[in-house]
Amino acid sequence: MSFGPPVTSQIIKNLMIANAAVFVAQLLIPQATALGVVTPERVWLHSEIWRPITYMWIHSIGGMPLHLMMNMFMLWMFGSQLAEHWGEKRFLRYYLTCGIGAGILIATLPFIPVLAGWSPMTEQLGLSTLGASGAVMGVVLAYSFTWPYQRIQLLFPPVAIKAIWLIPLLLVFEFSSGQDNVSHLGHLGGLLIGWIYLVREGETPEAPTLETFKHLYYRCTGRKPPPTIRKSSKAIRPRRKLSLKRRYERRLMRKKLRSVSGETHPKRDRNDNDRTDR
Repeated sequence: MSFGPPVTSQIIKNLMIANAAVFVAQLLIPQATALGVVTPERVWLHSEIWRPITYMWIHSIGGMPLHLMMNMFMLWMFGSQLAEHWGEKRFLRYYLTCGIGAGILIATLPFIPVLAGWSPMTEQLGLSTLGASGAVMGVVLAYSFTWPYQRIQLLFPPVAIKAIWLIPLLLVFEFSSGQDNVSHLGHLGGLLIGWIYLVREGETPEAPTLETFKHLYYRCTGRKPPPTIRKSSKAIRPRRKLSLKRRYERRLMRKKLRSVSGETHPKRDRNDNDRTDR
């Protein structure tokens, strides 16, 4: 059982300092927030393609910096041990991939129902999203897959749980809170991008694959999986059709070989002669 990481990696300190510096810049330059948030309409209709990158460094400046503090606390608590285990370069690559990937999903997915003609979703194109929550959710996902059975002491509720239950518990809290200012798409996008990254990378054995989810589905529903069709390792080659000239040359070659070896096949020789005369 543990609360907090035993050590704080340097890359975690640098990320926390960078986020804090951007927060101070937001306070000094109020226009910086509007220029950095990700808005689907601004990204694709106005070609402001930097927003899926900058949004993850910007946090809400209304009231106390609770948004920044919560994200940095989660990054420190779960990212420090992961960065020490992975190495700083791998961790930074994963962190940025989750954050930027979630930003691209935030900017892209709202357009799908609009293009399909669902007009109530048009207002979603003007909504803005900011914060490192997508990247942080990816970090929590990687932590729970790397050490699934490590016990974590929570602040609220004050209980200890296994790390594998962190993501389900966070999702339950998020969707049951009823808050309208939470980017569910950003959080789910960070989880999706992180899961795809870990599975394709192949260096996290505990990361569930699609086969794992299929097995869990059939186990929970009681259905039988479809029979597996095994393909033969040896492909059947189609028989090549020889030309008349090639077949004639082969018959002559067989006759020469038999004459050299002294073998006689009267019936076969007679058939070959008949075919040759034709």
